Amino acid sequence: MQGEPSASIGQPVILGFDPGRRKCGVAVMGVDRVLCFHQVVDSETAIATLEQLRSQFPISLMVMGNQTSSKEWRQKLNEELVDPLRIILVDERNSTLEARDRYWQMYPPSGIGKLLPQSLRSIPRPIDDVVAILLIERYLEQLVN
Repeated sequence: MQGEPSASIGQPVILGFDPGRRKCGVAVMGVDRVLCFHQVVDSETAIATLEQLRSQFPISLMVMGNQTSSKEWRQKLNEELVDPLRIILVDERNSTLEARDRYWQMYPPSGIGKLLPQSLRSIPRPIDDVVAILLIERYLEQLVN
């Protein structure tokens, strides 16, 4: 799924952004909850990645976590994006723990890894993109409730 556009792009989509000092999680999801794209990118290339995604997808708004460095990133995005997006801050408390569980749902272990309890498995890559997915889902839940 990383980097592969989905077939259901006829509708507006939401850009999820989990900003960080060294790396950022990025996800694009339709309001129908179909995941179109997700990836972890270096912080230095995040703005360029967001611009590229905006040229590929009909992004209507951005949801971003409200914790680590969100204030600085919000300002940076408003200054550096060619056409600034509407940014909605979402509560990201416990999102990293939730992302660990979601990672194993998305990528079930194979082989002997299946036998290990989930708490003992190590995740082989950063999961900031999974956090970005969860932020979009949290925003969509707020709309429903």
